[in-house]
Amino acid sequence: MSIDHDTNWDLEDGYLDGQLLIAMPVMSDPRFARSVIYLCAHSAEGAMGLIINQRASHISFPDLLERLGILEADTDDDGIGEINNMTIQVGGPVETGRGFVLHSDDYFADDSTLTIEDGVCLTATVDILKAIAAGEGPDRAILALGYAGWSPGQLESEIQANGWLSCPADPDIIFDPNLETKYVRALAKLGVDPSHLVSDAGHA
Repeated sequence: MSIDHDTNWDLEDGYLDGQLLIAMPVMSDPRFARSVIYLCAHSAEGAMGLIINQRASHISFPDLLERLGILEADTDDDGIGEINNMTIQVGGPVETGRGFVLHSDDYFADDSTLTIEDGVCLTATVDILKAIAAGEGPDRAILALGYAGWSPGQLESEIQANGWLSCPADPDIIFDPNLETKYVRALAKLGVDPSHLVSDAGHA
């Protein structure tokens, strides 16, 4: 796991970074059906975000730590501690071999942690996984494999086509281990009942 330091992480006022995107019924891409995405970066150069409500069923967090050599295969349950409770999520279809940790701001690593908004940070280096395994990581965190990316103007076009709703982010939704309720809870922040959503563009 490593962060691309040449990626433009500059966040500009007037964009949707730090907000949640909620997929509408007209979303034709099955990879994003009923998805909730935390938008980490949004500028004139495009956008990048992490799906926060799709579970990666093919690997557990202890398995990942073992593969990376952070956790010994024979570590007992007491040594694993709370990391058994941390789920790995599908962050998006781009670069699915890369890991991204979205976390509270009580953990910060110079040169590798991006502060986004409202106490939410992003770190994409293996050091944060080592810290979590050692019990020294952030208080709240989710690990996502891959990310969702948009080219310049693409996200704006999808929003105009009624593909997404946006709302202010809520850390309680972002970090909740109950992934199944996030879609409904995000819509509720906008006062929207999912049963009232229809597939015709322009109606929500």
